[in-house]
Amino acid sequence: MADLFSPLQVGELLLPNRILMAPLTRCRAGSEHIANELMAEHYAQRASSGLLIAEATMAIEGNSAFWAEPGIYNAAQVEGWRKVTARVHAAGGRIFLQVWHGGRACHPLMNNGAQPVAPSAIAITNDEVHTPEGKKPHAVPRALEDDEIPGIIAGFRRAFENAKAAGFDGVEVHGANGYLLDEFLRDGSNRRSGRYGGSRENRARLLLEVTQQACDVWGGGRVGVRLSPLNSYNSMRDSDPVGLVTDVAQRLNPFGLAYLHVMRGDFLGEQKGDVITPARAAFRGVLIANGAYSPAEAQEAVASGAVDAIAFGVPFLANPDLPARIRAGAPLNNPRPALFYTAGAEGYTDYPAL
Repeated sequence: MADLFSPLQVGELLLPNRILMAPLTRCRAGSEHIANELMAEHYAQRASSGLLIAEATMAIEGNSAFWAEPGIYNAAQVEGWRKVTARVHAAGGRIFLQVWHGGRACHPLMNNGAQPVAPSAIAITNDEVHTPEGKKPHAVPRALEDDEIPGIIAGFRRAFENAKAAGFDGVEVHGANGYLLDEFLRDGSNRRSGRYGGSRENRARLLLEVTQQACDVWGGGRVGVRLSPLNSYNSMRDSDPVGLVTDVAQRLNPFGLAYLHVMRGDFLGEQKGDVITPARAAFRGVLIANGAYSPAEAQEAVASGAVDAIAFGVPFLANPDLPARIRAGAPLNNPRPALFYTAGAEGYTDYPAL
């Protein structure tokens, strides 16, 4: 029977444990969106994770949704990330890059006045966005034309190529949390017609085309995909989240992916349901679950075969040595949420190990 400390074959990688670090935006990359030495230290501190999944990283210039998040679209960013991957590998770790387009969550104040793009001209309404001028309402996005979409796909491909040049072990396609690929997937944000709207097959088309680019660059065994069928963050809804995750998981099977990574819940607690069981039934590869698992619950989920591994988010922010703490049954450090998105080492690299 597997437990959290059983090795796990994930595509081409053998992971030493099943305690993964979820992708966590931390806004330490500065205004040029370049990964730096502080970020290298942060990830290297957490290299005992079975797999580090680095934070959402801009595939295409001009699509910032967090002001100081990293990018992977130019040479300086590749060089910055190369420092991170070198430190992680020196510490014995493995690291994938989560590649991302912010879609309608972007804001003109962070993108030289450019209007954000989305599948449909529907704004996020249940939150405001942090900008250089303070919190602001989200802008109404511009609906992408069908003939613009090949350029988006090409931008993702360049990002996947750049991630390889930066020394990552693989990439995760970010199809979750109300950003561009997720906006196309869910019918609450995708009201378009044509090849990329209407039916579930059409709404999944962009995610699948981007995933194909990732697999062409990396091979399926070094590519993961993340989904969040229930998460209402960024004003997201789907009329049938269980049907959606089932259908998308089935459509991902032919790619031979390293894993499918599914968020089980909703940040805001508004939408309920079980999306892990149908994902497990539909997907023929490694299934990673994420979403406020305690160590005991994570152990039970892995031991029962409900999932293959758990990606921990907030616990890894405050506990760089999380696997060791779980193994020892040691208490966990308390996170400091007020410092999650600030600049500097405080609340980032200053959490103590055992």
